[in-house]
Amino acid sequence: MHKIIKEDIYDKNLNFLIGSGASYGLLPTLALKVKKNGSTEAHTVETLATKYEEDANFLAHIFSWYVLKVILPATEYNPSNTAKDSEQQTATNNYSKFLKTILSILNKKSHKKRVNIFTTNYDGMVAHTAEALLKQGSYDFHLNNGTDGFVKRTLNTRNFGRYFQDHGVFDRYSNSVPQINLIELHGSVYWYKDRDKIEVSYDLDRAKRRISDVPLIENNVFFDGLLNENLTDEELQNHVKSDSDQNKKFEEAYRALPIVNPTKWKFYETVFEEHYYQMLRLLSYELEKPDTIFVAFGFSFADEHILRLVQRSLSNPYLHMYVCCFNENEKNSMEQKFNGYPNVELVCIDDKLLDFTVFNEEVFTTKPTST
Repeated sequence: MHKIIKEDIYDKNLNFLIGSGASYGLLPTLALKVKKNGSTEAHTVETLATKYEEDANFLAHIFSWYVLKVILPATEYNPSNTAKDSEQQTATNNYSKFLKTILSILNKKSHKKRVNIFTTNYDGMVAHTAEALLKQGSYDFHLNNGTDGFVKRTLNTRNFGRYFQDHGVFDRYSNSVPQINLIELHGSVYWYKDRDKIEVSYDLDRAKRRISDVPLIENNVFFDGLLNENLTDEELQNHVKSDSDQNKKFEEAYRALPIVNPTKWKFYETVFEEHYYQMLRLLSYELEKPDTIFVAFGFSFADEHILRLVQRSLSNPYLHMYVCCFNENEKNSMEQKFNGYPNVELVCIDDKLLDFTVFNEEVFTTKPTST
């Protein structure tokens, strides 16, 4: 199976789960090259950090790399300063095609013109892309990121259940406004703790300044080792420097960031943690509805909370799930995770890598099906 037929999904409760594969070119994935000791299998940030989760020095090093290479680039993305023919521009174009296809489907609906996009990415690309489409003036829709307020926007779960309508001057007719709900499961570089609430601000300078101020552990030998396929994790451990004062300063700043920590796939901060579980409940609620479509792209299902939730939800016989597989290795991995679930289809392209470009051009598209 290699194409999601739009006629099969346009009148359904449509949901997406978007992972780091969608932002390739803007952000790196969590894959590393350093090998597991005694194995030819490479680590990911998750597996390496989990193995050494009791070693504070090691964690300070790997999470410093994580901030430098994954989180900081998300804050450095500026929609108005993207060079043509760059990987960033490709990522931007892909998100634009993705949202345009969604809007094309929503505009064909007579009611309930709503789509949920659940994402574990920190980068805010859906919000940036939606803003660009609205500025063009050719698209009429509402992006609901769960916030309310005026000068200061704060998150509230109940906002995802709100809808917008257009009414005639004398209320003789009403039309649903196409709506995209953006649910950021793992946080965002644009989130800020505001006492017992979460403020959302797309001030690019503010976001970059906060991440740039994190006192990173600077160890290029260790950082290079993470991407060295000739090293094992135990050999990499020899390059860890011990500095308790520096580690403490880094840990304090890192724990304050509004992102999921990849060792336990949880937030350190209680306010963010509570929102995370509220959003998981929202995901569960959506997947239990009748006539539901769930499309996962660029997501490894390394987050055990999300994996188990989805597996439980697949007991809903009216839920149909499409899992997009980048290559044959990922297909094999997904077969193991979803073996025995008849309502799961693995989507792959025999002669191509299924990246976001291929997804938008051949898998999820409004282009006529070729005969």
